[in-house]
Amino acid sequence: SGANAGVTPMLRRLLPAFRVLLAQRYSRCRTATEAFLQRSVPGSSRRWDKADTKGVSASKSQDFAAWYTQVITRAEMIEYHDISGCYILRPWSFFIWEEISRWLDAGIKELGVENAYFPCFVSQEMLEAEQTHLEGFAPEVAWVTKSGTSQLQKPIALRPTSETIMYPYFAKWIRSHRDLPLKINQWANIVRWEFRQPTPFLRSREFLWQEGHTAHRSESEALQMVEAALELSA
Repeated sequence: SGANAGVTPMLRRLLPAFRVLLAQRYSRCRTATEAFLQRSVPGSSRRWDKADTKGVSASKSQDFAAWYTQVITRAEMIEYHDISGCYILRPWSFFIWEEISRWLDAGIKELGVENAYFPCFVSQEMLEAEQTHLEGFAPEVAWVTKSGTSQLQKPIALRPTSETIMYPYFAKWIRSHRDLPLKINQWANIVRWEFRQPTPFLRSREFLWQEGHTAHRSESEALQMVEAALELSA
């Protein structure tokens, strides 16, 4: 079952707390900026009070992309990496991720789901075994083709999702009905070589997530698990 479904309603519940945290961060940025301007530019504090832009010079209505970039970088949430589409989560934004994941992880465990971790690498054979599943991700799969200066005999993919990595081992571990239900959750990073315009927090080539995968004795039991997971995230 997709335990990561419906996270948006959960974020709405946490949004007020995040707003408080961001306001505190902006206050620190403003204090530091005011101190710098007062030292460097005489009379600048009066101009700051008039504008009250908290150090953001771009207009949200006129240039949203520039405004968004300034907000997340000057709030010290994101740093741009030298590889396009990859970003550094600074302590402030990673703290928010930790709070979300800590809350969600506790709820997932209450459903009897156990955490595990699977490798980020997947063989070409394993990935292509689920051809219909791969179709949606094929353009975004990143492949490792070299080790040092040597070409690999077979390319190895970085996981765009984990079904093709996990399910062969589900088949190995589930030998009879006595092994059911099997409830596994994974907190991991995902790589999708997204070529559409990458945007921090919205669309990036590597991102953190959780994914729940379960197997059950019956369809009704599986549906109960799905409903419980959706209720947790609602």
